[in-house]
Amino acid sequence: MTEPSKVIHVRNVGHEISENDLLQLFQPFGVITKLVMLRAKNQALLQMQDVPSAINALQLYTNIQPTIRGRNVYVQFSSHQELTTMDQNTQGRGDEPNRILLVTIHHMLYPITVEVLHQVFSPHGFVEKIVTFQKSAGFQALIQHQSRQCAVQARTSLQGRNIYDGCCQLDIQFSNLDELQVNYNNDRSRDFTNPNLPSEQKGRSSQPAYGDVVGYPPQMPNAAAIAAAFGGGLPPGISGTNDRCTVLASNLNPDRIDEDKLFNLFSLYGNIVRIKLLRNKPDHALVQMGDGFQAELAVHFLKGAMLFGKRLEVNFSKHPNITQGADTHEYMNSNLNRFNRNAAKNYRYCCSPTKMIHLSTLPQDITEEEIGNLVEEHGTIVNTKLFEMNGKKQALVLFETEEEATAALVCKHATSLAGSIVRISFSQLQSIRENQ
Repeated sequence: MTEPSKVIHVRNVGHEISENDLLQLFQPFGVITKLVMLRAKNQALLQMQDVPSAINALQLYTNIQPTIRGRNVYVQFSSHQELTTMDQNTQGRGDEPNRILLVTIHHMLYPITVEVLHQVFSPHGFVEKIVTFQKSAGFQALIQHQSRQCAVQARTSLQGRNIYDGCCQLDIQFSNLDELQVNYNNDRSRDFTNPNLPSEQKGRSSQPAYGDVVGYPPQMPNAAAIAAAFGGGLPPGISGTNDRCTVLASNLNPDRIDEDKLFNLFSLYGNIVRIKLLRNKPDHALVQMGDGFQAELAVHFLKGAMLFGKRLEVNFSKHPNITQGADTHEYMNSNLNRFNRNAAKNYRYCCSPTKMIHLSTLPQDITEEEIGNLVEEHGTIVNTKLFEMNGKKQALVLFETEEEATAALVCKHATSLAGSIVRISFSQLQSIRENQ
């Protein structure tokens, strides 16, 4: 058996599988420092930041068959302990990692400002300085992170992705500079550690900035940051330009639904402000999401889902928000809102209801039998799997139907089990692979 290494060997990597697909498969386990696509052999080599990260990845994917774009891929430790000069096939120059990134924007159909770049790169660590400029290679920017680790994480996550859907592609290299010099805080440069810098040199008039272009999409910066940081592009059918935060859920089962169950379901797609069941229409409810993008995700992924014997109808409401009152439930300050932390991971895993649920924050001494006992009342369990990731117990439960899995999620998310508050989400895995 090959001894553990921070380099992972991936087989059966078909031509339809991209670098980003592999990055998304392994990013939950830690920072990826190098990736080599061996196209002629349908293989790839991927180097994690350290050996424990690679071990965690292989522990999970030994028990659960990883699938990319409908193709099973197979992983094992590489005989290489390090990837060195052989990474010539990777994008970029293979420079020594540095906390300053040189970013080139290709296919720039929309204007890019310092603010947009800050939204895209700051989820990966504190951004200290940004300078943008125009060169023969196109629109470029230098982005200085607080640490080299943050810059490596940003490059690993964002390289080759689009800021806007279908355009503004990021090409990221490590810069050779040691420190960025920023003299002005404006749309073209910014020192986030020194907000007192002037906007322009005295005596000079402000030049038109990229953000001043007429017709700049008003909702795009937020959607752009989400698209770039959490998936490289918005899901098909998602515009990212919706500004309506409240949705109307109808055709509910009034005998089995309540505000907390709706919260458990809709909070998969964003933070919940408040929920109101319509007393004059007991199968209708209003749900106010944190912003228009989150509301659009909820409408897109939940429309037509089956819950308690009813097919949900989810649409944007004519009401911009829900008025506070005795018949509304407030969730704005709830610590159960899923997007207060790890927003990047949560957006990445947004999907329509599936047959598989993922349970986390479980008691350390939990058993598979106890997992089954927790959710078995909601349907026929096909398979379960208890595993450990980063020292924490997690589980997968596969139901016979999506409706059964949805019922288990809305009823058992945020319930207490042996002193732990269980968190449940849908898993996009198709099956559970047994040890034997």
